[in-house]
Amino acid sequence: MGNALIIFALIAVLGVLFTGIFAMAKGGDFNKKHGNKLMRMRVILQLIAVILIFIVAASGD
Repeated sequence: MGNALIIFALIAVLGVLFTGIFAMAKGGDFNKKHGNKLMRMRVILQLIAVILIFIVAASGD
């Protein structure tokens, strides 16, 4: 179960990262409106993923 949560968190990080990179590359209104929010969300999701990795590693799952 723990590994599935980690994989889900990592996929979420990649999704937000690529959406943010695409928005920055394209520019325009979408980037102005959502660019910073996407990058902040990426950092938060990365933190969650790292915490999950530590929890799973500590439990020996």
